[in-house]
Amino acid sequence: MIYGSAQDWRKAERRRVLMFGMSGLGKTHLSSMLRGAGGWFHYSIDYRIGTRYMGEYIADNFKREAMKVPFLRELLLTDSVYIASNITFDNLAPLSTYLGKPGNPAKGGLPFAEYMRRQDQHREAEVAALLDTMRFIDRADDIYGYGNFVCDSGGSICEVVDPWNPADPVMTALSQNLLMVWIKGSDAHTAELVRRFDRAPKPMYYQPHFLERMWDEYRSMTGEDAMQVDPDAFVRWTYAQALAHRQPRYAAMADWGVTVTAEEVAEVRDEAGFIDLIARAIEACAPRT
Repeated sequence: MIYGSAQDWRKAERRRVLMFGMSGLGKTHLSSMLRGAGGWFHYSIDYRIGTRYMGEYIADNFKREAMKVPFLRELLLTDSVYIASNITFDNLAPLSTYLGKPGNPAKGGLPFAEYMRRQDQHREAEVAALLDTMRFIDRADDIYGYGNFVCDSGGSICEVVDPWNPADPVMTALSQNLLMVWIKGSDAHTAELVRRFDRAPKPMYYQPHFLERMWDEYRSMTGEDAMQVDPDAFVRWTYAQALAHRQPRYAAMADWGVTVTAEEVAEVRDEAGFIDLIARAIEACAPRT
């Protein structure tokens, strides 16, 4: 860890953290709170993915749909309108919409091969965005004078790294420059995340072999062929399986840093509370050689 003790953390002139865990447990909330406190640069991995690395894919998808409408087609062909996504830290819908869901095209589903192609694009983009973190640490300090830096990672970070590999290039680079902080949810949080996702299912990134297994198992269970699958029903079912799939990966990532609970995060009200929270997490860590 880049902070050898809680005292080192408290005395640090530059605090640098990366928060990870399932979506909905407080990563973006804490990051936004720190940004609002002043002196902290907030780097959102999902925002970086959707703007720098997948922005063109997203805009082209909008244009592809617009070209199906004669009125918009004519305007596009004459460069009379401009189409772009409006991604923000709090609204990542354009990215989710592009990733899509596999299944029945009449219900908005994508062919599975196209769905997997977009998943692969996301994987490449997420790795690149994570490796950009170190450059943004320098930029935040050099351009804006921010010594404190918080990286708000996406829930799928555990899918694009191998936390059991001590030489994993992404984990190595991140842990050498930031304190890795796992926000760990309880069984109650897991149940709530499933309920929340069930109300509004959204596309997500998963490892290819996991998705392929889920796709085969779901169709075997329902007896549906690829063109009959309800896209929302599939991603709801897959999400519930993914929570169990991701948990050991997050736990292994935590060995590279510290762990806090979602309950503890919910009690943080300001920057001082956050600093105290991380100090306690560092103190709780077993000595590392």
